[in-house]
Amino acid sequence: MKTSIARSRLRNAIVFFAKNTESCGKIKLFKLLYMLDFEHFRQTGKSVTGFEYQAWKFGPVPVELMQEWEDFEEDLRAAVEIVPERVIDYTRLAVKVREGVEFDGDDFTGRQMTILHDLCEKYLTTQSPKMIDVTHEQNGAWDKVWAGGRGAQDEIPYSLALADDDQNRDLILELACEANGYSSPIANGGY
Repeated sequence: MKTSIARSRLRNAIVFFAKNTESCGKIKLFKLLYMLDFEHFRQTGKSVTGFEYQAWKFGPVPVELMQEWEDFEEDLRAAVEIVPERVIDYTRLAVKVREGVEFDGDDFTGRQMTILHDLCEKYLTTQSPKMIDVTHEQNGAWDKVWAGGRGAQDEIPYSLALADDDQNRDLILELACEANGYSSPIANGGY
Protein backbone atom coordinates (compact mmCIF):
# COMPACT_ATOMS: atom_id res chain seq x y z
CA MET A 1 0.00 0.00 0.00
CA LYS A 2 1.27 3.46 -0.88
CA THR A 3 1.89 6.20 1.67
CA SER A 4 -1.19 8.25 2.42
CA ILE A 5 -0.09 11.28 0.37
CA ALA A 6 0.77 9.15 -2.69
CA ARG A 7 -2.51 7.29 -2.32
CA SER A 8 -4.44 10.56 -1.98
CA ARG A 9 -2.73 11.88 -5.11
CA LEU A 10 -3.60 8.68 -6.98
CA ARG A 11 -7.25 8.82 -5.92
CA ASN A 12 -7.54 12.48 -6.82
CA ALA A 13 -5.66 12.15 -10.12
CA ILE A 14 -8.13 9.43 -11.14
CA VAL A 15 -11.06 11.65 -10.11
CA PHE A 16 -9.54 14.60 -11.99
CA PHE A 17 -8.95 12.66 -15.21
CA ALA A 18 -12.38 10.99 -15.08
CA LYS A 19 -14.13 14.34 -14.57
CA ASN A 20 -12.07 16.35 -17.05
CA THR A 21 -11.69 14.06 -20.06
CA GLU A 22 -14.15 12.26 -22.29
CA SER A 23 -14.16 8.49 -22.77
CA CYS A 24 -11.94 7.82 -19.77
CA GLY A 25 -11.62 4.06 -19.66
CA LYS A 26 -8.90 1.88 -18.20
CA ILE A 27 -6.49 2.28 -21.12
CA LYS A 28 -6.83 6.05 -21.31
CA LEU A 29 -6.53 6.39 -17.54
CA PHE A 30 -3.38 4.25 -17.41
CA LYS A 31 -1.81 6.35 -20.18
CA LEU A 32 -2.72 9.64 -18.49
CA LEU A 33 -1.23 8.47 -15.17
CA TYR A 34 1.93 7.37 -17.00
CA MET A 35 2.25 10.74 -18.73
CA LEU A 36 1.61 12.58 -15.45
CA ASP A 37 4.31 10.60 -13.65
CA PHE A 38 6.90 10.68 -16.42
CA GLU A 39 6.43 14.38 -17.21
CA HIS A 40 6.69 15.29 -13.53
CA PHE A 41 9.80 13.12 -13.23
CA ARG A 42 11.28 14.81 -16.30
CA GLN A 43 10.85 18.17 -14.59
CA THR A 44 11.67 17.29 -10.96
CA GLY A 45 13.15 13.80 -10.59
CA LYS A 46 10.02 12.56 -8.76
CA SER A 47 6.85 10.84 -9.89
CA VAL A 48 3.43 11.92 -8.62
CA THR A 49 1.91 8.52 -7.80
CA GLY A 50 5.05 6.52 -7.00
CA PHE A 51 3.94 3.80 -9.41
CA GLU A 52 6.27 1.39 -11.18
CA TYR A 53 5.28 1.01 -14.84
CA GLN A 54 5.93 -2.08 -16.93
CA ALA A 55 6.10 -2.38 -20.71
CA TRP A 56 3.08 -4.39 -21.85
CA LYS A 57 1.91 -4.91 -25.43
CA PHE A 58 -0.55 -2.01 -25.36
CA GLY A 59 1.78 0.34 -23.54
CA PRO A 60 2.95 1.25 -20.07
CA VAL A 61 0.95 -0.30 -17.24
CA PRO A 62 0.95 0.86 -13.58
CA VAL A 63 1.33 -2.63 -12.15
CA GLU A 64 0.00 -1.89 -8.67
CA LEU A 65 -3.19 -0.30 -10.04
CA MET A 66 -3.62 -3.10 -12.57
CA GLN A 67 -3.49 -5.64 -9.73
CA GLU A 68 -6.13 -3.65 -7.85
CA TRP A 69 -8.34 -2.96 -10.89
CA GLU A 70 -10.84 -5.80 -10.39
CA ASP A 71 -11.26 -5.09 -6.68
CA PHE A 72 -10.37 -1.53 -5.66
CA GLU A 73 -9.26 -0.70 -2.15
CA GLU A 74 -11.93 1.13 -0.15
CA ASP A 75 -10.63 4.64 -0.94
CA LEU A 76 -10.87 4.14 -4.71
CA ARG A 77 -14.11 2.18 -4.47
CA ALA A 78 -15.66 5.13 -2.58
CA ALA A 79 -14.50 7.61 -5.25
CA VAL A 80 -15.02 5.87 -8.60
CA GLU A 81 -16.76 2.95 -10.21
CA ILE A 82 -16.03 1.03 -13.38
CA VAL A 83 -19.04 1.05 -15.68
CA PRO A 84 -19.24 -0.99 -18.92
CA GLU A 85 -20.15 1.26 -21.88
CA ARG A 86 -20.98 -0.07 -25.32
CA VAL A 87 -18.89 1.68 -27.98
CA ILE A 88 -19.73 0.61 -31.55
CA ASP A 89 -18.04 -2.82 -31.63
CA TYR A 90 -16.62 -3.22 -28.12
CA THR A 91 -17.33 -2.48 -24.46
CA ARG A 92 -15.21 0.16 -22.74
CA LEU A 93 -14.76 -0.08 -18.98
CA ALA A 94 -15.39 3.59 -18.22
CA VAL A 95 -14.12 5.21 -15.05
CA LYS A 96 -16.99 7.17 -13.50
CA VAL A 97 -16.76 9.42 -10.46
CA ARG A 98 -19.36 8.57 -7.85
CA GLU A 99 -22.02 11.15 -7.13
CA GLY A 100 -20.94 13.66 -4.49
CA VAL A 101 -17.21 12.97 -4.91
CA GLU A 102 -15.14 16.06 -5.65
CA PHE A 103 -11.53 16.51 -6.66
CA ASP A 104 -9.30 17.59 -3.74
CA GLY A 105 -6.12 19.26 -4.93
CA ASP A 106 -4.64 19.88 -1.48
CA ASP A 107 -1.91 17.23 -1.87
CA PHE A 108 -0.76 18.48 -5.29
CA THR A 109 1.89 21.08 -5.99
CA GLY A 110 1.32 23.90 -8.46
CA ARG A 111 3.51 22.09 -10.99
CA GLN A 112 1.52 18.87 -10.60
CA MET A 113 -1.75 20.78 -11.07
CA THR A 114 -0.37 22.38 -14.23
CA ILE A 115 0.55 18.97 -15.66
CA LEU A 116 -2.89 17.56 -14.76
CA HIS A 117 -4.63 20.48 -16.50
CA ASP A 118 -2.33 20.33 -19.54
CA LEU A 119 -2.91 16.59 -20.02
CA CYS A 120 -6.69 16.98 -19.76
CA GLU A 121 -6.67 19.85 -22.23
CA LYS A 122 -4.45 18.00 -24.68
CA TYR A 123 -6.26 14.64 -24.47
CA LEU A 124 -9.80 15.81 -23.66
CA THR A 125 -11.48 13.96 -26.54
CA THR A 126 -8.73 11.49 -27.42
CA GLN A 127 -9.89 7.86 -27.59
CA SER A 128 -7.84 4.98 -26.19
CA PRO A 129 -6.41 3.79 -29.58
CA LYS A 130 -4.81 7.23 -30.05
CA MET A 131 -3.58 7.15 -26.45
CA ILE A 132 -1.82 3.89 -27.26
CA ASP A 133 -0.14 5.59 -30.23
CA VAL A 134 1.05 8.45 -28.00
CA THR A 135 2.71 6.17 -25.46
CA HIS A 136 4.20 3.95 -28.18
CA GLU A 137 6.20 6.82 -29.65
CA GLN A 138 9.30 5.56 -31.44
CA ASN A 139 12.36 5.81 -29.19
CA GLY A 140 10.10 6.82 -26.29
CA ALA A 141 10.46 5.21 -22.86
CA TRP A 142 7.98 2.37 -23.54
CA ASP A 143 9.47 1.65 -26.99
CA LYS A 144 13.02 1.44 -25.63
CA VAL A 145 11.99 -1.13 -23.01
CA TRP A 146 9.43 -3.04 -25.10
CA ALA A 147 12.05 -3.59 -27.84
CA GLY A 148 9.73 -5.49 -30.15
CA GLY A 149 8.42 -7.64 -27.30
CA ARG A 150 11.77 -8.66 -25.83
CA GLY A 151 11.15 -6.37 -22.85
CA ALA A 152 7.60 -7.52 -22.18
CA GLN A 153 6.63 -6.80 -18.57
CA ASP A 154 10.01 -5.24 -17.80
CA GLU A 155 10.04 -2.10 -15.67
CA ILE A 156 10.19 1.21 -17.55
CA PRO A 157 12.83 3.26 -15.71
CA TYR A 158 11.81 6.83 -14.98
CA SER A 159 15.24 7.93 -16.19
CA LEU A 160 13.99 7.28 -19.75
CA ALA A 161 11.76 10.35 -19.35
CA LEU A 162 14.94 12.38 -19.81
CA ALA A 163 16.56 12.76 -23.20
CA ASP A 164 20.24 11.84 -23.30
CA ASP A 165 21.07 15.41 -24.33
CA ASP A 166 18.78 17.12 -21.78
CA GLN A 167 20.86 19.88 -20.22
CA ASN A 168 19.39 19.13 -16.77
CA ARG A 169 19.65 15.33 -17.03
CA ASP A 170 22.43 14.85 -14.47
CA LEU A 171 20.83 17.24 -11.98
CA ILE A 172 17.39 15.62 -12.30
CA LEU A 173 18.86 12.13 -11.89
CA GLU A 174 20.80 13.27 -8.81
CA LEU A 175 17.60 14.75 -7.34
CA ALA A 176 15.83 11.46 -8.06
CA CYS A 177 18.56 9.51 -6.28
CA GLU A 178 18.43 11.82 -3.27
CA ALA A 179 14.62 11.57 -3.11
CA ASN A 180 14.98 7.78 -3.00
CA GLY A 181 17.75 7.88 -0.41
CA TYR A 182 20.51 7.01 -2.86
CA SER A 183 23.23 9.58 -3.30
CA SER A 184 26.94 9.40 -3.80
CA PRO A 185 29.19 10.63 -1.01
CA ILE A 186 31.01 13.87 -1.81
CA ALA A 187 34.30 11.95 -1.77
CA ASN A 188 32.97 9.90 -4.71
CA GLY A 189 31.98 12.93 -6.76
CA GLY A 190 28.47 13.26 -5.37
CA TYR A 191 26.74 16.44 -4.31
